[in-house]
Amino acid sequence: MMLKKDITKVAVLGSGVMGSRIACHFANIGVEVLLLDIAPKELTAEEQAKGLALDHKAVKNRIVNTALQTAVKSNPSPIYSQSVLQKISTGNFDDDMSKIANYDWIIEVVIENLDIKKKVFEQVEQFRKPGTLITSNTSGIPIHLMAEGRSEDFKANFCGTHFFNPPRYLRLLEIIPTPHTKPEIVDFLMHYGDKFLGKTTVLCKDTPAFIANRVGVYSIMALLHSVEKLDLTVEEVDKFTGPALGRPKSATFRTSDVVGLDTMIKVAKGLYDNVPNDKAHDLFKLPAYVEKMAENNWLGDKTKQGFYKKIKNAEGKSEILALDLKTLEYKPQQKVKSATLEMTKNIDKVADRMKVFAAGKDKAGELFRTSFFGLFEYVSDRIPEIADELYKIDDAMRAGFGWELGPFEVWDAVGVAEAIEGMKKYGNEPAAWVNEMLAAGNTSFYKVEDGVKKYYDIPSKSYKAIPGTSDFIILENLKANNKVLYKNAGASIIDLGDGILNVEFHSKMNTIGGDTLSAINKAIDMAEKDYRGVVIGNDGANFSAGANVGMIFMMAVEQEWEELNMAIRLFQNTSMRIRYSSIPVVVAPHNLTLGGGCEFSLHADHVQLSAETYMGLVEFGVGVIPGGGGTKEFALRASDEFSDDQIVQNTLKNRFLTIGMAKVSTSAVEAFELGYLQKDKYAISMNRSRLIADAKAKAIELADAGYTKPVQRKNIKVLGKQGLGIVYAGANSMYSGHYISEHDKKISEKLGYVMCGGDLSSPTEVTEQYLLDLEREAFLSLCGERKTLERIQSIVTKGKPLRN
Repeated sequence: MMLKKDITKVAVLGSGVMGSRIACHFANIGVEVLLLDIAPKELTAEEQAKGLALDHKAVKNRIVNTALQTAVKSNPSPIYSQSVLQKISTGNFDDDMSKIANYDWIIEVVIENLDIKKKVFEQVEQFRKPGTLITSNTSGIPIHLMAEGRSEDFKANFCGTHFFNPPRYLRLLEIIPTPHTKPEIVDFLMHYGDKFLGKTTVLCKDTPAFIANRVGVYSIMALLHSVEKLDLTVEEVDKFTGPALGRPKSATFRTSDVVGLDTMIKVAKGLYDNVPNDKAHDLFKLPAYVEKMAENNWLGDKTKQGFYKKIKNAEGKSEILALDLKTLEYKPQQKVKSATLEMTKNIDKVADRMKVFAAGKDKAGELFRTSFFGLFEYVSDRIPEIADELYKIDDAMRAGFGWELGPFEVWDAVGVAEAIEGMKKYGNEPAAWVNEMLAAGNTSFYKVEDGVKKYYDIPSKSYKAIPGTSDFIILENLKANNKVLYKNAGASIIDLGDGILNVEFHSKMNTIGGDTLSAINKAIDMAEKDYRGVVIGNDGANFSAGANVGMIFMMAVEQEWEELNMAIRLFQNTSMRIRYSSIPVVVAPHNLTLGGGCEFSLHADHVQLSAETYMGLVEFGVGVIPGGGGTKEFALRASDEFSDDQIVQNTLKNRFLTIGMAKVSTSAVEAFELGYLQKDKYAISMNRSRLIADAKAKAIELADAGYTKPVQRKNIKVLGKQGLGIVYAGANSMYSGHYISEHDKKISEKLGYVMCGGDLSSPTEVTEQYLLDLEREAFLSLCGERKTLERIQSIVTKGKPLRN
C-alpha cells in the first residue's frame, strides 16, 4: 500500500552547488524549504571592517546565503520565478539544526566525505522526529555505510536520493535503498519524484556510482581512450556525438567543460578504485592527455579553459579555440566534414539514423562502432549487477545524460543480431542472456503491443510492460497501434481513446502552416460530430516555434497579398475555432511555445503545460505583430483588467510591452506572471511524460461537466485616441533615446493602433472580429515593408534575428 505522506516542508543540509539548487527546485514546486550549512570559522576582511563578530547572524549565515545567491544568479536559472525565493529560509548547523524537528523530509547534501556525513547524521539524530524521511544526495559513497550506527527508525526511513545537476533541468532521480529501508518509503519516493518533482525515478542498487554514472562514465572514458586510437580531434568528437546521435548540443567535450573535468576525473577514479573486478576496469584509468590537463588546471568553464578556450582575437572579437590533444595547444576550430553525418541529415527519427552510423565508412562510423559495440557489451554485463531490468539503464541514461535513446534502444535500432556480428570483429562479446534471448526467437529488447511499450524481462524470458508507464500517453506507441485517424505533411490526428482526439504537429521545429491549421480544424469537426474533446499536443523537442515564416516571406516577396490575407485569416479563424467550438479544446505546450503556438494556448479552454514551457509572442523579432489572434487577445484581456484611469493606462502599457519586448517566459510559472495564462484556466504537469495524459484527463473532465460553447465577445473596451497618445509617446521616447530603431517604432505604433481599437475619438466597446480585422490589416501592411522582409529573411536563412 502507498505510504500516505504530505511533503510541505523540506530541510536541505549543505548549500553547495547541488544543495542550493535542490532547495530551489523544491521551492519551485511550492514546498517550504530550510537551507542550512556550516558557520564560518573566521571573519572576512569586509566583516572585520564592519566590526562584526563570529557570532553575528550575518556572519554565521554567510556561507549559506552566498551559496544561494550564487545559485540564483547562475544561468540557466534554478528557479521558475523570483517569487519562489520566498519559500526558502536559510540558517546554519549551530543555531538552526533544531528546526528540522518540524520538517517532513531532510536531505543531506554536504561534502562527499563519509566521516563528515556521519557527523551531520549524528547531529540530525538529536533533533529529527521519528518517522521523518531522511535521504542523502551522495553520488559515490555507499548508502549503507552512511546509516551505520544510527537508530532503527533512522535506518528504516533512510535512503539515497541522487539528483543530477542541474536538478531543475536534468530529469533523473536515482533512488537507492539500503537493506534496512522500509519498502513503502521506496515506493513513496519513486512516486513523489515522478509526480511532484517531475523526475524519471530509477530504482538502483547500492553499487559504485549507481546506474547512470557507472554507464555514463564508462561511455565517456571509453571514448577518451578511442580518441587517440582513431586520431580524432575535439571538434570531430563533438560533431559525431551531438544532436545527430540524439545527444545534447554540447555533445562530449563541451559537456565536460560545463560540468568540470575534475568532476569526471573524480567519478572515474572512484570507479577505478571500487570496481576492481569490472572487465572494463582499465578504461577508468585516465589517458595521459587528460592527466596533463588536470595538472595544468584546465578543468573547463570554471578555470576558463578545458577542451575549449574562449579568447579575444586580433580584431577584438570573441573566438573559441579547441585543444589539440596531441600537442596540448589551443588552435582555431576546424570545420568537420563527414559523409555519414550528411546521410543522417534528412532522417528525422534518431533511431532510424543508427543503422547509417553503424554502416558509416568514415571516422563518424568508426567512432560509433568502437563506442557502441563496447557499450553494448558493458551494459549487458551490468545486469543483474547494477539493475535487474534493462529498461532502468536506458531510463537512467536518457534522464541523467540527456541521451534521446538509451544503450539498449540504440542496440535495437541497429538490430540486436546485426550488432552482435559487428561486435565480434571488434573483440566485444554480449552477455550470455542476450544470446539466449535471440535463440528463443526474441529479436529485440523492446516491443510495442496494443499501444504499450514492453521490455524483455530476463528471469521470465518474456516481455513485460514497463512499470509506472501506464499513466503516460506516448503518441509514438499509439501510432504503432494504428490509432492515426488522419495525417498530412504537418500534423496527425490520433485517437487517444475515451472520445478524445489529439492533434500532433510534426513539421520542422513544429512550425505552423496550412497543413497544421487544416488538421486542427478537421479534428474539431470530427470531435463535434463523433467525439468529446480535442487535445493539441506532441512529443517533439518543442511544442512549436510559431508560424512558418518561410511561407509568409515567399508570399510577401511575390506580393501575393490576397493569398497572404487568406492565410492570416485562416490562422485567426483557427484560433477562434479553438475557443468557440462546441467541444473542449485543451492545448498541451512544452519547451518552446512561440508565436502561433502561444496564440493557440491563449485561445484554449484549458492549457495543460509542462513546467518547462518557454512561451511568448515574439513576432516583433521578424518585423510584424502577432497576427493569429494574439494581439486581439491581449487587447481583450487588458479590457477585462481595466478599472480606474490610472490602472487602465498601466494595464495597457504592461500588455503592450509584453508583446513589444517579445517577452518569453523562462518557465510555466513565469508564463502566468507575463499574462499568457489565465487563472483557473491552466495547470502544470511537473513530469513532461505525463503531459498528454494530464491534458486528456482535463478534456474529459470539461466534457463530463457539461461543456457549453462560449459566446463571442462584443464588449471589449478599447481606449482609442486616449490610449494611442500613451503608446505613441512611449515609442517616440524609446526611439529618441536610441533604444529602438525606426522600424521598431513603426511596428510599435501598429501594435498600439490595434490594441487601442484604432483612432476612435473616445473609449468604446468593440467586438472580437473588429479587433481581428485591425490585427490582420496591420500584419499585412508590415509584410509590405522592406525592413520586415529583411528580418524574416535573416530568420529563414541564418536562423538569427536582425535588428534593423
